[in-house]
Amino acid sequence: MLTVTLGPLTMALNHLLMLTALVIASVVGWWVARRGGESPESALFNLFLIGLLCARAGFVLAYWPMYRDEPLQIIDIRDGGFLLWSGLAGIVLGAVWQGWRQPGLRRPLGWALFSGALFWGLASFGGHLYSKGTELPELSLRNAGGQSVALHSYRGKPLVINIWATWCPPCRREMPVLQQAQSDYPHVTFLFVNQGETPENVSTFLATTGLSLTHVLFDGTGLLAQRVGSMALPTTLFYDASGRLVGSHLGELSRASLRHALEPFDRAIAPAPAAQGN
Repeated sequence: MLTVTLGPLTMALNHLLMLTALVIASVVGWWVARRGGESPESALFNLFLIGLLCARAGFVLAYWPMYRDEPLQIIDIRDGGFLLWSGLAGIVLGAVWQGWRQPGLRRPLGWALFSGALFWGLASFGGHLYSKGTELPELSLRNAGGQSVALHSYRGKPLVINIWATWCPPCRREMPVLQQAQSDYPHVTFLFVNQGETPENVSTFLATTGLSLTHVLFDGTGLLAQRVGSMALPTTLFYDASGRLVGSHLGELSRASLRHALEPFDRAIAPAPAAQGN
C-alpha cells in the first residue's frame, strides 16, 4: 500500500507516518513536561521544519548539477527530493542547541524525540519489509492497437512504470523528464500506463505536446493502481530485472528525483571489480 485515502484526501503512506510520529512526539513531550520541565511542542515543530530544510538542502547539494541551471527548482519540493541523513543531522544538532539553551526542555524533548523516532522507524521499516520485493502484478493491459500485453513480458531489464493521465497537471509537467530518461537510461525500460483514457485522446496529447513515448499501455479501469495500492497520480514504480519492486515515487518527478530513484539500477549493473592477481 502506497497511499491512504481519508475521505476526499489521498495521502502518501510515508507522509502519514511522519505526521503521526510528530503527533506522538508532541503528546509524549507534553505528558513528560507535566511531571516537570517545559513543554516541547514549539521546539518539536521548529525541529521538524529544520529537518525538512536540511533534508532538502542535502538533496540539492547531492544533485547540484541538475539544479544549477534551473535554480527555481530548488524551492519546488513537489519532486519529493529530500535526503534522510541530512534531515536527521539537522534535527539532532537543533535538539542539542535547544537543550543547551533551555535546560528545562532536555527531558521532555528527549523523550518526545525518542518516542517519535521509535514509532517512525519501526513503522517505516515494517512498511519497507511489506513492499520490498513485491512482485510485478500478474496483469495484462491493452496497447494502442488493442492487443493485450502482459506486464511480465517486460521482465529481463529494470522497469519503470509511470501511472498517469493527460488531465493530471503534475503528470504533464514530468513527461519531458521521463521522455528524456528513455534515451539517458537505455538499460531501463520506461512503461507509461494511462488511466481511463482512450488511445485517441493520448495520441492527440502526445502529438500536441511533441512527446514521444516508446512504451504506452492503457488501463481503462485503474486496475494497476488498485493492485499496487496507489490512488494518487502520478505514481512511478521501480522494478528490478526480475520483476521485484525496489522503489516508488508519488507525485511529480524532477530530473534529480528520478536520478536518485534510478541509482539502485546503476549499482545493479555496475561491473564487479577485477580480481587481483598474486
